[in-house]
Amino acid sequence: MTRCLKPGLSLSLMLMLAIPALADPAQRVLTLGGSVTEIAVALGAQDRLIGRDTTSTFPPSVMSLPDVGYFRALSPEGVLALNPDLILSETGAGPQESLDVLQAAGIPFIMAGDDTTPEGLITKIETVANALDLPDEGKALAAQVSNGLIEARTRAATVETPKRVLFLLSLQGGRVMAGGEGSSADSIITLAGGINAGTGFQGYKQITDEAVLTAAPDVILMMDREGDLAINNDMVLSHPALSQTPAAKTDAIVRMDGLLLLGFGPRTPQAAADLHALLYPGQG
Repeated sequence: MTRCLKPGLSLSLMLMLAIPALADPAQRVLTLGGSVTEIAVALGAQDRLIGRDTTSTFPPSVMSLPDVGYFRALSPEGVLALNPDLILSETGAGPQESLDVLQAAGIPFIMAGDDTTPEGLITKIETVANALDLPDEGKALAAQVSNGLIEARTRAATVETPKRVLFLLSLQGGRVMAGGEGSSADSIITLAGGINAGTGFQGYKQITDEAVLTAAPDVILMMDREGDLAINNDMVLSHPALSQTPAAKTDAIVRMDGLLLLGFGPRTPQAAADLHALLYPGQG
């Protein structure tokens, strides 16, 4: 029996419906979403991967796998051409019309959840491990990551004067899109010992210049990007609101690799440590 899980389902329901559907360990696995691909490789299952989506760029060895495109804009033809016997995905894959085609084709499709709390990350690891029939490897990886998250929380607790951090996702047309409450940016900033300056809204939203000034970030955090979505320092320093923030006035603008920073996969403890070092240089 095949299960194709829609994004609105709870993680507990995903586990209850999807995992039992896999009678034998899948040998031709397509992973969608950078964190899920990282987890599968960390579990030792790379030899079973036959494809990936565009966001799956780590480790570098997966770049040789066929790319089926952005996981939120799937073409069912491209997926079916790879003949997977299991699709593992981050929550949010779509569009639904494509998922319906894949369901009709009888391909088990498991979404691993999008909870960016430390507890949610551990559950994601366990979900992927169970889907791949690697429970022991899953327990070992979960324990390793859990210990790293405990270290991150302990380190964050030592910060006496937390810095206010505004995560800037994009600045197209001069409009500030920032990471608010409940976002992956919010979670990693907290793990690194900072305070998310993006408050009063959920997820990633465009905010007004007034909201930027009210946020008054000590640090502006961005992904290290190239191309049309790249934001250079001059763009920040010439922006009517961002330029007036404490961060801009002290040139406290930092960048990190996007998948590492926001992916919430096995490297999240490393991301928390790296961001902490950027926020509080010299403080260990």
